[in-house]
Amino acid sequence: MPRLTLQFWKWKLATQILAGLLLGASLGLLTQFLFPGSARLDWALQKFIAPAGQVFLRIIFMVIVPLVISAVMLGVAGMGDLRQLGRVGLKCLGMTLLLAGASVAIGLLMVNVIKPGQYLDAEKSAALRAQYSTAAVENVRQGEAKVDISTLLLNFIPKNPIADAARIFTDRDDGNALLAVMVFSVFAGLAIICCPVEKMTPLISVLESIFALSLKVIDFAMAIAPFCVACLAFNITAKLGFGIVTTLGAYVVTVMLGFLLHAFVTYPLVLWFMGRKSPLEFYRQVQEAVYTAFGTSSSNATLPVSLEVAERDLKLPPQLSRFVLTVGATANQNGTALYEGVTVLFLAQVFGVHLHLGQQLVVAAMCILAGIGTAGVPGGSLPLVVGVLVTVGIPGEAIAIILGIDRFLDMCRTVLNVTGDLVIAVVVSGKDKKLLDGN
Repeated sequence: MPRLTLQFWKWKLATQILAGLLLGASLGLLTQFLFPGSARLDWALQKFIAPAGQVFLRIIFMVIVPLVISAVMLGVAGMGDLRQLGRVGLKCLGMTLLLAGASVAIGLLMVNVIKPGQYLDAEKSAALRAQYSTAAVENVRQGEAKVDISTLLLNFIPKNPIADAARIFTDRDDGNALLAVMVFSVFAGLAIICCPVEKMTPLISVLESIFALSLKVIDFAMAIAPFCVACLAFNITAKLGFGIVTTLGAYVVTVMLGFLLHAFVTYPLVLWFMGRKSPLEFYRQVQEAVYTAFGTSSSNATLPVSLEVAERDLKLPPQLSRFVLTVGATANQNGTALYEGVTVLFLAQVFGVHLHLGQQLVVAAMCILAGIGTAGVPGGSLPLVVGVLVTVGIPGEAIAIILGIDRFLDMCRTVLNVTGDLVIAVVVSGKDKKLLDGN
């Protein structure tokens, strides 16, 4: 047994998490089969298993505010000096928003058509909501609240972002707190671009330090993730049985269909009409970067390969490709934006939270902003997904439902992110090649 335990801790973290998911889910299903409706089982889940799984989530919650502020500000500021780069920088920003918006639209369309969260029957959905007791009830009430369009638009502009940050994850959070912090961070990032470089350098250094610190805290959480995922999976399957397994299968299919549509419809259309390039030739030339992205699950880790592919195979100007791809490794996460949109609406369906069109538009906007602020590392999107969940009235703890299968989806969405960076580089180079390559 000691030898097996030692070998387990030598496995890759993703393998450990998957093993924890399978072990916890299997034991939970077995327990639910052997002891259905057991009061003692419910007591053990509530007092021991569920709290053990919550440790991971609490650590993630703890760093959401500093991570969002630093990541979004750095992501926007990383767009570069728009005054110096002129139309190149603006086109890069425009393409980033266009692809992110298209990806979120595809994701929301898919989840509204397939409705994966409704594969869980009403009885088990009610049991899941009861698991989160009064918090879930209050969040459902918030999610169903009607908001007129003028109020919705005004809520995008915070009056006091510091006060809003203090309300996140508290009883005083009306669902707009994180959105207000994100919008403030965007404005602050734009202000950094417009200020003299020498005055902003110290601030950027501080933000980079806060961002690095937040990622390190997330590393601490990931170190205990296998054990916590096992507890969370056991807790859910022991309560809900095979129903949650079927529901998760529908969720994965929905996400993957969205990825495929974006990769093989949106990207080819953009390449053909805006980049004047054959999609088949493009995908043949970037396959090395695609494979690296899938294997590493990290846009940042794939960046050196993407730079080499852009210059060697796509024949893009070095100055342009380095700018677009370096910025894109953090700011152009449209695969992540699609995933976040699907995940939020899926969990809303699971928890019986009806989101009307206005609230879905808020989700779309937040996912686009979250895509800009997502860390280009494995699991970097999880904290921001939690933040969006809370904003629209879904318990942040609901992220536990999809935690075990997130790594596979992370690998797939990283492919979409990296490919999107290269698509933007091709499009921007089409008309601005001479400007950047003329030195």
